[in-house]
Amino acid sequence: MAFDGKVCRRGRETGWDAALDPRQWQDGSAYEYGCIGGNNTVHKYSINRPFKVRGMCSHFEALRAQALYLKQFEVEPPPVQGELDMWPKFTGVFIRKPPETDPHDEAVPEREALNGRWGLVPGRTRPEGAEKQLKLSTFNARDDRVVKSFTFGEAWRRAQHCIVPIEAFYEPDWRSGKAVPTRFTRTDGQAMGIAGLWDTWNEPGKGVLLSFTMLTINANNHPLLRDYHRPTDEKRMIVVLSESRYQEWLKAPAAASMELLRQYPADKLLATPRPPKKKTETLQLI
Repeated sequence: MAFDGKVCRRGRETGWDAALDPRQWQDGSAYEYGCIGGNNTVHKYSINRPFKVRGMCSHFEALRAQALYLKQFEVEPPPVQGELDMWPKFTGVFIRKPPETDPHDEAVPEREALNGRWGLVPGRTRPEGAEKQLKLSTFNARDDRVVKSFTFGEAWRRAQHCIVPIEAFYEPDWRSGKAVPTRFTRTDGQAMGIAGLWDTWNEPGKGVLLSFTMLTINANNHPLLRDYHRPTDEKRMIVVLSESRYQEWLKAPAAASMELLRQYPADKLLATPRPPKKKTETLQLI
């Protein structure tokens, strides 16, 4: 390892770039790794082998059937489809209430589906801090830290809620002593809507960047998700919304948002161990 001279043990570890996408891992390649120290400074060093991302949901499958956007989420599909096999920093689809929504204007839809970066970039990011901010792992937002978070706090206070439509999400099963990728779906085969936050940032020289994150809650007592992730790690889960809560979530003010972050019933989720994907295996629109 080539350290930059900083003692990274004192900060919060975070990974970025190619290391976040296992499909890009190559033997003998160097990947960046780092931590956030005092005053949010980022210290970097490199390793000559990939590391596993430790965190919550860092992999999900987006909707492949365009008809599901209208059928299950009551929204027109985006004109351009984002990635289907989603990893942090990829461009994917999220659903929000248009900021300019007027309840008396029938020309403005109640919901819109947009493409955005999975990994929220706060609108108040300054140009001089953009490089550091873009390297942070911001694809999940913890419910117990979101209010005071620099990255997520403003979007939370403004109630910039969104729903991330997905077919499945993945979590590692460590009960055998090794990480076994496990695919989670609804038992009824329907798509899932994940509670999230969105924001916009004026990226210097490139224009407006839309981005989103998924909210997570504690799952230590969840009958199913408590068995996933490393034994010593806190168990957490993304917030799967019931269909009856979609509109309530999109319209909820900040003061009423926290009470909507609830565990999804374990008996409505199906966990299926999955072998590693082949390099030639890709998801296709249907």
